[in-house]
Amino acid sequence: MTKLSRRDCMALGLAATLPLEPVLAATKAAKAGTAPGTLNAIAETRGLMFGSAIGLDSTKEGLALLPPEVLARPRRPISFDDPQNRRLIAEQCGIIVHENELKWYVVRPDAKTFDFSRADKIVHWARQNGLAVRGHNLLWNAMRWTPHWVGNYDFGSRPATAAEKMLREHIFKVCKHYGKDIFSYDVINETFDPQTGELENTPFTKYLGWNVIDICYHAAKEAAPHAELVYNDFPMWAPDGTHRNAILKLLEYGKKQNLPIDALGVQAHIGWADAGGPGGARDEGAWKKFLDEVTAMGYGLVITEFDINDKSAPTDIAARDRIVADLGRTYLDIILGTKATRYVMAWGLVDKHSWLQEFIPRADGLPQRCALYDDHYQPKPLREAFAAAFAAAPVRPGVKPS
Repeated sequence: MTKLSRRDCMALGLAATLPLEPVLAATKAAKAGTAPGTLNAIAETRGLMFGSAIGLDSTKEGLALLPPEVLARPRRPISFDDPQNRRLIAEQCGIIVHENELKWYVVRPDAKTFDFSRADKIVHWARQNGLAVRGHNLLWNAMRWTPHWVGNYDFGSRPATAAEKMLREHIFKVCKHYGKDIFSYDVINETFDPQTGELENTPFTKYLGWNVIDICYHAAKEAAPHAELVYNDFPMWAPDGTHRNAILKLLEYGKKQNLPIDALGVQAHIGWADAGGPGGARDEGAWKKFLDEVTAMGYGLVITEFDINDKSAPTDIAARDRIVADLGRTYLDIILGTKATRYVMAWGLVDKHSWLQEFIPRADGLPQRCALYDDHYQPKPLREAFAAAFAAAPVRPGVKPS
């Protein structure tokens, strides 16, 4: 592995709180996202990075977890199987993240089996193209996205011990398999009911309670000491702060317990309602206060899953694209204005590959225009908004603007 200097790490947008080695396996030789004018290159001038999710087709276990109404809709094209999409990501990005290939229902189809073949395919391609890789995720602590075998598992007469053993085994298997090929992990993904702010009811919380968090982060630090460890969730900028407060409670708990959590991963799944559309509202003051509280505790920020749902926006394409771009720019300006923000991940670059086409279809039957590029791989106004937001972002400490 290439030895990184402190300046290299800063140029990659990683805060000084991290070790110097958690980034790419081929940093200096990276081919991806380096050409002038590409989004990653623009981001790097401010000490940031830019990336995208990419994924394969669903597994049988994954399909079994989907709601019936989603299964009844036409399936979206597979993003990794699209050579033009792969080429676009390698051109514009410095980081990729698996959409589903590291989730339990793919990697762990049953209690005894670990299958890394699908995730390996993406990691191998990323390595060939000089792309850094994020690991999403080591535990999605919500029962609706947990494979059925976990809910039916017999944890025996000492269930807390057995649950801890299962978690540690899973985390060690994944982290040791990938070593330094993965520089950042969403250790826990979504562990709160957003309506109540309470921990999700899973076998792990049933037997371990809040100790689930301690176990996972300590295991990840032990198994991948080089890696950035993230708590990933979808705090929104709506007036209701229930979910945000639950996340703050977790981060405060992490500090109290001295847990090795480096950053909050913000799933930026925002939408037309946030722009003042039907039934929507946002509280930017509360949102900025939340970000300030997170960073005041010493945590970094990363945008892990950015897209914009335009379900109820006007039919006219030009009008929709402008609404989406303006909303994206507003959101990015706020979060990039915080120097603790390290990088931004789009949840897919091209409209037709977005999960929103399946999960949140428009009533008029038109495809969502939710990503930075259209179905013909042409840049949209949202792409321009990203470039402008990166260029306007404050320069991170230790980085010389170009």
